[in-house]
Amino acid sequence: MKSKIVFVSYCCIAILLLVITTNINWGKNDWKGALESDAKGYYAYLPAVFIYHDLNFSFLEKIEEKYDQKHLYYDYRSNAKGVLINKYYAGVAVMQMPFFAAAHAITYFTGGDADGYSKHYMLAISLSTWFYHLVGLYFMIQLFQFYKIKPKLIALLLFAISFGTNLFVYTIVEAGMSHAYSFCLVAAFLVHIYQFLVKSKRSSLWIASLLLGLIVLCRPVNAMVVLFIPFFFSSFSHFLITLKKQVFRSRKVLVLLVLFLTVVSIQLVYYYLATGHFLVYSYDEEGFNFANPEWFNFLFSYKKGLFLYTPMYLFGLISLFLAKNISTFQKAVWGFSMGLVIYVFSSWWMWFYGGSFSARVMVEFIPLFMLPLAVFIHQLTGKWRGVTIALVFLLIGICQIQSYQYRYYEIHYSEMTQEKYWEVFLLRNRF
Repeated sequence: MKSKIVFVSYCCIAILLLVITTNINWGKNDWKGALESDAKGYYAYLPAVFIYHDLNFSFLEKIEEKYDQKHLYYDYRSNAKGVLINKYYAGVAVMQMPFFAAAHAITYFTGGDADGYSKHYMLAISLSTWFYHLVGLYFMIQLFQFYKIKPKLIALLLFAISFGTNLFVYTIVEAGMSHAYSFCLVAAFLVHIYQFLVKSKRSSLWIASLLLGLIVLCRPVNAMVVLFIPFFFSSFSHFLITLKKQVFRSRKVLVLLVLFLTVVSIQLVYYYLATGHFLVYSYDEEGFNFANPEWFNFLFSYKKGLFLYTPMYLFGLISLFLAKNISTFQKAVWGFSMGLVIYVFSSWWMWFYGGSFSARVMVEFIPLFMLPLAVFIHQLTGKWRGVTIALVFLLIGICQIQSYQYRYYEIHYSEMTQEKYWEVFLLRNRF
């Protein structure tokens, strides 16, 4: 970080997030709620492999009884090939592994209960999410710098990402979910792809292949991030020429595939060891309804609408089409790719993704909304620049109020309606 203001902003965000997460997740018995719903499945690989040596997760009932919180009970297992397996993917556990190892060592040497679920393990989860949030911001800084965004604007945008989107909720309130981890991976992937294709940095291609493997290992559908790669080029011909020159060489493509598949194979090896089969669909009867996507509800509904609860995304979308420095080709690439992402996500059988704040599956695509926003504000001057910056602050405030309301159930995690929304709109009733 060459700029002092960017460095100071980054450090302020790190401290603020750390203070908030320790206050919310570490006090009294709050640490017992670190894992909720899907997060239990993401994390469970670590105790299953390193403590219980049980790939069918039969220790679930014992742990749920030991840390009895009936309102948080969740069975993350599914029946596949006649045996119980983890419904979720292993990518988050891979990323949590260093923090789990530290917690396990501390617990063991201090004589604590090394069962994988006692206090130090749960604290490690919140620290892990905090860490990857910051790593994601680090790569966002690089992405902004590629586009020559001014340091003061970068500093503002870091606050917009951290406090003006639902990344905040999935770093602080529901830290064990996959989204903050995926946000970090997507930001890093975009930076390394840019460095390779635009700046001809060869090593970045190998890193990008590993990152894409990890992206898939966390959430396979997030592989759609590759659709946005042409966005870094002003025209289709420029993109094709660069692709042919830099990538399409037999040996290089083979190495890329090997690196990618090496990471993805972690999941396949688990399936084989647990079931005797490499390919398993772990979601039982859950799936996509591509004939009936709920795209309008996904974006605008009072239940979970992305643009209603986190309007910073909408500002990013509008900025894409207002930015003069973004070519027609780039706008078309972005629009088509994001349209496909929204189509796929809104086609999931439970389009609102259970108990969640806003459309949680879009957290990982924050970099692709914030980049157009940065380019748009950067090109403005005078009063219009001031107006847009004021709007960013306003949207941060709205997001923080609604995040607070979600934290204290004034915004219900799954049953919001138009009437309920306007009844509590921007009212922090607990103050």
